[in-house]
Amino acid sequence: MPGRWEKLDRMEGAVMELKGKVALVLGAIKGIGREIGLSLARHGVKVALNYFDWEEELEGLKQDFAATGHPHLILKTNLLEVEKTAGLIRQVVDHFGRLDILINNIERGGWPVVHGPYTPDQWDLEMETTLRAKRWVFDTALPHLNHSGDGVVINFSSIAAIVGRSGPAAKVFNDGYAAANRGIASLTETWARMGAPRVRVNEIMLGFVATRHAEKTRGWGLLTPADKKALVDHTLLQRTGTVNDVASAVLFILKDAPFMTGAVLRLDGGYVLGGEKVPDMPPGVL
Repeated sequence: MPGRWEKLDRMEGAVMELKGKVALVLGAIKGIGREIGLSLARHGVKVALNYFDWEEELEGLKQDFAATGHPHLILKTNLLEVEKTAGLIRQVVDHFGRLDILINNIERGGWPVVHGPYTPDQWDLEMETTLRAKRWVFDTALPHLNHSGDGVVINFSSIAAIVGRSGPAAKVFNDGYAAANRGIASLTETWARMGAPRVRVNEIMLGFVATRHAEKTRGWGLLTPADKKALVDHTLLQRTGTVNDVASAVLFILKDAPFMTGAVLRLDGGYVLGGEKVPDMPPGVL
């Protein structure tokens, strides 16, 4: 019979090994989703990449993944039509034989500077994409992740959940988007309970990252230089994030955090903490 420490060593080794795993990456057509997919492929993961819009980016997606030389599958599914979710998961499992990792990177947030005042349709779109679609994908994928015995789910959210439409972020985050993102933490905690002990569920809460609420987005181009400076000045690390920052955080959760589940990893460069200075310690009276 193997000893206790031998069992622990074997469990740790299984978590660290990504080669041969199968991952489904949502929102993979460009930006954060594409970079996560490429990063996983470089680590030997077989990746299924789902997209729906941004069709003009498809050729670049195909070229990037063909260049990796690693097995991949590109799928087009409108996840707002939740009845299609089962078909998406089935295609992945039929093609690769299993599913180990779900990168739940699907969201929609209308910038106030782009969309102006809310309409009911915009509100519904943000709720249905950011919350409802995530839930149905997880629910459908969970039996396969359980079967893996070493499944991982990473939900993506935004610091809009904390800061809302306030301060320098007021031109970036809408009320409904902020409310939907606050709900993701509740889903993460509930799903961690549902998945344990065979599936870890964690969340990455993004700040201002290129291709999402920063450079290379339509909204960023509409902000004034003063608006952009205010956002960066409010960020402790004095810069916006990169897609590589996000991909590195994903790898950390997958490879180096086998004892973490139900947690929120805030990747915002310190934006939430910004704006408040730490004064010198007063001399006191004693």
